[in-house]
Amino acid sequence: MQTNKLRGSFQDAVADIPDGSTIAFGGFAMPGTPFNLIRALLRQGAKRLTLVANTTGGARQPRMPDIGMLVENGQVAKVICAFTAATRPTDVLPFTKHYEAGDVAAELVPQGTLAERLRAAGAGIPAFYTPTGVGTELAEGRETRMINGREYLLEYALPLDYAFIRARTADAAGNLRYHRSQRNFNPVMATAARITIAEIDEPVLPPGGIDPDDVHTPGIYVHRLVQVPPEPDGLWPARRQEKRR
Repeated sequence: MQTNKLRGSFQDAVADIPDGSTIAFGGFAMPGTPFNLIRALLRQGAKRLTLVANTTGGARQPRMPDIGMLVENGQVAKVICAFTAATRPTDVLPFTKHYEAGDVAAELVPQGTLAERLRAAGAGIPAFYTPTGVGTELAEGRETRMINGREYLLEYALPLDYAFIRARTADAAGNLRYHRSQRNFNPVMATAARITIAEIDEPVLPPGGIDPDDVHTPGIYVHRLVQVPPEPDGLWPARRQEKRR
């Protein structure tokens, strides 16, 4: 296994991502969102991407890099999200006008189902049944099954080409430790991806620098690390995240 996975820049970490890739982005609002990697992908310019995330983003101001910017930049063919629209009627996501214009496709997936589809992909489970979505538009034309007197909807695992995630601490072997609510989609996305790229808030430790009992994502799932530089070069550094919590 590669023992030093640290890359010199965010651009270097995303340079080889090809057109047509399926990429997941960790984060739930601010915590755990890989802002720097999103910005690097904007500059890299890969096209016809399928993006997986909790939401497309863009309602919060001041606006940080979000996958809606990738849509606006013409890089996206489809998004798979738990929230493809704003959670409040007063908010309008930048993504919405592109979807309504037919520029990009969207697949709405209930939040828990999205997490489980990713977890299943990492666990080698091809599909599973869930009661979530039964009897709604999401279940129309899809396979269901009665189990113990209750109807369940068949959902398929969601494997990824790449996962962009963010963690507080890492060692050079790729072992990760998250800070509080950074443990949202990041752990399951890391296991579901063929290549996981993590941006790290704190200086990367030597291999074995994290107590094994404190490792949240083992390094076998992580392939590239980039340390978030200090201000002003680092976008949304760790200490600024802390002040807002």
